[in-house]
This record gives sequence, C-alpha cells and structure tokens, in this order.
Amino acid sequence: MAASYISVPRDLTKVKSKVMFNLTKRQLICFGLAALIGVPSFFLLKTVVKVNTAVMGMMVIMMPFFFLAMYEKNGQPLEVILSHMIQAIFKRPKIRPYKTDNYYDALLRQAKAEKEVENIVRFSQKERSGKQKVHNAGRADQGRAESGKGSHKKSTEK
Repeated sequence: MAASYISVPRDLTKVKSKVMFNLTKRQLICFGLAALIGVPSFFLLKTVVKVNTAVMGMMVIMMPFFFLAMYEKNGQPLEVILSHMIQAIFKRPKIRPYKTDNYYDALLRQAKAEKEVENIVRFSQKERSGKQKVHNAGRADQGRAESGKGSHKKSTEK
C-alpha cells in the first residue's frame, strides 16, 4: 500500500469556504449576476446582429462580473483595489507634502496660547476692578454729598 498525502496550506487565512460547485459565495453571486444580465442581452443582441457578434457582446457584458468574482491581489478583491486606485488618482490631492509637527513648535504654540489667555484674564480683572472703583467712588461721592447736606442743615438750624 502506498501512502497518500493531502496538502494543507500553511496560511489558513487564504483558505476560503466553498459553498457549491467548489465556488465561494462571492463567486456564485457574481456568476449568477453575470448570467442574469448576459443571457438576456445575448437574445436581445441576436435579434439585431449576427449570432457571433451577439456572443461577443454577451462576453463583453459578462466579463466585469467574472473579474469581480475571480480577481484577487494581496488578499483584496477587485472592487477594493479599484476603490484605492480611484482615491489615489481622483479624490486625494496630487501633491501631498510631508508635514511634521515639531514638538518644540507645539510647546511654543501652547505657551503663546497660555500667555494670551493670561492677558485676557488680567484685562478682564482690571476692567472689573476699574468698574468697582468707579462704583465705589460714586458711592463715596453720594455719601459726601449727603453728609455735606446734613452738616449744612445743622449749621442753618443753629
């Protein structure tokens, strides 16, 4: 008797569960969509053009679905790769300068902000104390005026 060996992949993350006909769920869905769109398009094209041209048209219509089902690079399916390409080409700016956040500059910005806050607080305290002095001075003037009136009354009464 000869010993038979079964190959086991080393990286188990690359193993995909097969659902039916040794195809994954993703592949079954994509092939089903390709058939749902491709077969009716063949019959519609066959009424207008020759059968060979209709078959070629059906293949062109079905090819994107086959690529979506089968193509994979670095563990990423085709739509993920396409979305990365679209972001890199169209959405993100072409020139992305490298910007660093210097720790010393951050400390200087923080110190400047703290100094500004301190100046605002000091100014508001001066403003409050100035208003209180004016208010207190007004009270003192009123008190002097009243005491002056009282002393004037007393002097006239004598």
